[in-house]
Amino acid sequence: MTQQYRAYLVGEDGVFRSAEAFEAPSDTTALAYAQRLARRGDVEVWQLGRKIGLLKGTWPPEA
Repeated sequence: MTQQYRAYLVGEDGVFRSAEAFEAPSDTTALAYAQRLARRGDVEVWQLGRKIGLLKGTWPPEA
């Protein structure tokens, strides 16, 4: 059974710059999926109102 997640790209100022909704079977899988977004900066991963984690991106972010 899959669950709904969102990955939020966080700017240097701490403000969400964009979001991507996706489905994953577990929190671990969701974090692995969101890891690819961390090339563009920090990423917060949420499942509904529950924060799963913060993935630290590389600075400066890749284009």
